[in-house]
Amino acid sequence: MELNENADIDTSQVDDQRGGGGGGGGFGGLPIPIGGGGIVGIIITIILVVAGGYFGVNQLGGGSKSSTGDNTNITKECADKSTRLKSLDCRNVLYINSIQAFWKEAEPKYFGKQYQPAKTVLFSNRVNTGCGAADSGTGPFYCPADDRVYIDLTFYQLLAKQLGAPGEFAQPYVLAHEYGHHIQDLVGTEAKMRAAQNGASSSQKNLLSVRLELQADCYAGVWANHATETKTSSGQPIFKSLTDQDIQQGLDTAKQIGDDTLQQRSGQQINPAEFTHGTSADRQKWFKRGFDSGDPVQACDTFAAGAVNEGD
Repeated sequence: MELNENADIDTSQVDDQRGGGGGGGGFGGLPIPIGGGGIVGIIITIILVVAGGYFGVNQLGGGSKSSTGDNTNITKECADKSTRLKSLDCRNVLYINSIQAFWKEAEPKYFGKQYQPAKTVLFSNRVNTGCGAADSGTGPFYCPADDRVYIDLTFYQLLAKQLGAPGEFAQPYVLAHEYGHHIQDLVGTEAKMRAAQNGASSSQKNLLSVRLELQADCYAGVWANHATETKTSSGQPIFKSLTDQDIQQGLDTAKQIGDDTLQQRSGQQINPAEFTHGTSADRQKWFKRGFDSGDPVQACDTFAAGAVNEGD
């Protein structure tokens, strides 16, 4: 994966709430201590949290309006062409630029609706959202109440070191998945799924959640198919190249965050009744299906009969 060093980076698509504008994107650490004699228990705790909520739509409830950040530092950082592509911050802003550039064209084409941009909020430790207060332990999420994606970039350290997904492409995959939820919100899929959950059994609620998450994986694959076609507002390509190795990194990430894999890693027995995001095999299948097709309508109907094995 190679980004275009000449691509303009639009930092207006993010809201930096990391305190004083953040900047640097260095790994400051999640609010969970790693190290010492208790590391096994700590890792299990992290994995249980991941299994319960990472990579999803956040429905925390009791939300308040998100505060406004300060983009001064990140804007300055991403204006320096000599160093910006070495910055975690700036690379992630470019990923966001690419994802939104794709959906700006794709949503009218495939769904007949105009795309509404969604900012990504960069935060550290805790953040107030339209879905309620959240902390870094929640993981990356999309809040339909305020149409924003939220991420503490230190999540990538956990993804690489504790969950076994160190590839660079894991990062845009995470973001593309969350923006997949934004598309579901815009076209009404998320609201229909929540309505269907009303009165459903616990297992059926979980299955509907799995279908929603797998569709977001598929939408991430669709974006990846078109990533090298995306351009900045000035017409510069955002990506120079995307390789088979990059796509494999996306598939490897999907494998590491499947419900069954996370349950096994935490020492639990595999329990399909508690799945919320899908098995490793299903997450890989739907990401690959979206990538192979490049068509979110033809490829990504995870709510169709037989689309998801209810016994998995």
